[in-house]
Amino acid sequence: MRPITVMVEGEWSGELARSLERIAGRDRVEQFDVVMPPEGEAPPEVLAGVPVRTTIDPHPGWMTHTAARIERVRTAYVLRVRAGAPVDPEPRGLARLLAAARDSGSPVVYGDYADASGAGAVLHPLADYQRGSIGDRFDLGPISLWSSGALRGLLEHPVPVEGALTKHAWYHLRLRLSEEALPLRIPEPVALVHPREQRATGESVFDYLLADRRAQEEAEMVATAHLERIGALVTPPFAPFDASGAFPVEASVVIPVRNRVKTVGDAVDSALAQEAPFPFNVIVVDNHSTDGTTELLAARAATDGRLVHVAPERRDLGIGGCWNHAAFHPSCGRYAVQLDSDDLYQGTDVLARIVATLREGGCGMVIGSYSTVDFDLNPLPPGLIDHREWTDDNGPNNALRIDGLGAPRSFATALIRRFPLPNVSYGEDYALALRISRSYPVGRIFDSLYHCRRWEDNTDAALSPDAVARHQIYKDRIRTLEIRARQQANLSDGDPR
Repeated sequence: MRPITVMVEGEWSGELARSLERIAGRDRVEQFDVVMPPEGEAPPEVLAGVPVRTTIDPHPGWMTHTAARIERVRTAYVLRVRAGAPVDPEPRGLARLLAAARDSGSPVVYGDYADASGAGAVLHPLADYQRGSIGDRFDLGPISLWSSGALRGLLEHPVPVEGALTKHAWYHLRLRLSEEALPLRIPEPVALVHPREQRATGESVFDYLLADRRAQEEAEMVATAHLERIGALVTPPFAPFDASGAFPVEASVVIPVRNRVKTVGDAVDSALAQEAPFPFNVIVVDNHSTDGTTELLAARAATDGRLVHVAPERRDLGIGGCWNHAAFHPSCGRYAVQLDSDDLYQGTDVLARIVATLREGGCGMVIGSYSTVDFDLNPLPPGLIDHREWTDDNGPNNALRIDGLGAPRSFATALIRRFPLPNVSYGEDYALALRISRSYPVGRIFDSLYHCRRWEDNTDAALSPDAVARHQIYKDRIRTLEIRARQQANLSDGDPR
């Protein structure tokens, strides 16, 4: 018997048939197991000499149905194939996955891949799996190899959440398997993919927010159950944060900037235009701009004393380092409120609303909502970004599943001084938000507070696959550290804070 049963879910198509034929040609496949929706063309009974078992099912993520498929498997391994873009395994790709699975004993093995292009192929590296790789969108690539024995072992010891799953069976199985041994990445291409679309990262960055609400809720349930099983669950409500103390002003709008002469003036004007029943200032950390930003800010600061234009001596500061520079500055207020140098507050009452929410809830931080617009402030899809997946009773746990918590973000300055942001330019605010949400209340405002400009100079406008992988690795590392901290706090029956 050959060692692999191939499992795939999705509509049958000529592209999918050609992908499976290529996989069958690697001489490792015993059977194809295809789940497809009720409508559409049906697969043949045999494809490239390999039998095809077809199941018509409108709910491919149903745990009960997935368990039945796994029970039918007679091969040592299941190869999960991602439906969509055509895939062609490397000549030795399946053999490489099999060897790694056998040698390591890992329950899941996956590898990098290459994107076909007019110039040939471009390497598409993936992220190594960590304890913090608990997001439902973690990328295992176009093909991944799963141990049938490990999967059946899970089915012999079901957990309560499984009976409620109709959309995220494989996500749940991945997390359960990772509790015993982490999935293993092979840092080399095991397949060639022919991409259907070539969207830049700036166009796809909001995809995870557009998922079906019920699917989001189920994914949250899966992740929360996993955190409980590994001893990393936190249980709100938390005691209010005491933000008392002496500060020069009640609030500071913090704007880190480097080379944004086209937009930073608008951002500063929207901050200075705020109307609030308390004193505030605007701290712009000018990170060695060279395009005229420095001169623009200096001229503006000369006419309005509320604008604090600071230029750090260090030249190694990322966005997080710039935030720390502002928070530790003697002019910083009791609360530090974020505004990116590309963006604009939506109205003159935003600062007052944020500070009121911080005060009233005893919050360590408050997160608002924003609307996506183009450079000229014309609305762009998806429009309002409100991150309603946050709930007061489970937000601190669900925060470990998702890739971000929203904006604008605001913090009690004392907490930034206690837990400084990492000196990086990606994930720095997420790290601080996770730390605060472990111990203190987080307030939310669900209507739009600012215009988020999407244009060609955004830092996430067109990231390379290498950069995407680095970002994923870093955010997963942040989550890994946070999970370990929560486990330690739970073991000691309290958070040392």
